[in-house]
Amino acid sequence: MTTWIAFLRAVNVGKRKMPMAELKALCEELGYGEVKTFLASGNVRFTAKADPKAKLEAAIEKRWGWVSEAIMRSQADLEAMLASNPFAAYPESQSYHRYVMMLDKPLPAGTTLTGVAGDYDVVRVDAKDIFLVGYRQPDGRHGPGLDKFDRQLEKGTVATTRNWNTIPKVLS
Repeated sequence: MTTWIAFLRAVNVGKRKMPMAELKALCEELGYGEVKTFLASGNVRFTAKADPKAKLEAAIEKRWGWVSEAIMRSQADLEAMLASNPFAAYPESQSYHRYVMMLDKPLPAGTTLTGVAGDYDVVRVDAKDIFLVGYRQPDGRHGPGLDKFDRQLEKGTVATTRNWNTIPKVLS
């Protein structure tokens, strides 16, 4: 059995409501073990024998009537991500927020991604993960340009972004 964490895209935004208790129940119906949800943004951890991506996505579409792509990471993947300390130069602070954008497939070789001075920085780019820092703006928002960052990715790339603080939480 492998412990998986599914980071679901576009959950609990607009009219796409997915109560986490119902997501937990769905995962249990699918036969996954040790199911636990985190926050209300579509983060769920469970055990399964094989990569559950396709089965989970199909069940979500059948239950709620809309597609929510799942970015899957194993517990070992996330532990390695944390151990790599991508934000060593950016300790916790009030002036910026740290984010990780997770992709469904590796970036093409030679992909170049850029930040926007004073808005956000691209800290590190791994094959399937992009580490970003969003700076606090006068209006109180952090890295408002990040909502358009995925436009730099190859068309058709499925990605979801989480606050860096979420990563250790889903492992606890």
